Amino acid sequence: MTPNQIKLVQTSFAQVAPIAATAADLFYGRLFEIAPQVRAMFPNDLSEQKKKLMAMLGTAVAGLSHLETLVPAVEALGRRHAGYGVKAQHYASVGSALLWTLERGLGEAFTAEVKDAWATTYIVLSTTMMNAANEKPMAA
Repeated sequence: MTPNQIKLVQTSFAQVAPIAATAADLFYGRLFEIAPQVRAMFPNDLSEQKKKLMAMLGTAVAGLSHLETLVPAVEALGRRHAGYGVKAQHYASVGSALLWTLERGLGEAFTAEVKDAWATTYIVLSTTMMNAANEKPMAA
């Protein structure tokens, strides 16, 4: 990721943060629309899950400037998600729902450059998560 991409993601997320609840509603609505099979992985009441999503995004976005400290947390998140039954193919739907949500939340501020920066960010984070989820435990 370039410093400019990091800045674009951080600046645009700051615009979404005030509407975090709406953004989370949009995200899960879209995710379950395009990937209804993942709905069973979530609790019926998504209130806490929505807060966790926005908090995790905030942490990840803030940490982009210091990937070396962010990566271990993202790897741990990937391992936890594997335990929930998340498979590699689910990440594409999540990425699609995220970009769709950002487009709705940012409106005209979601330029092609901002979209590219977010797509790059998601690829870096999701690849890190998937790699960690696929790691074999070390033999004792």
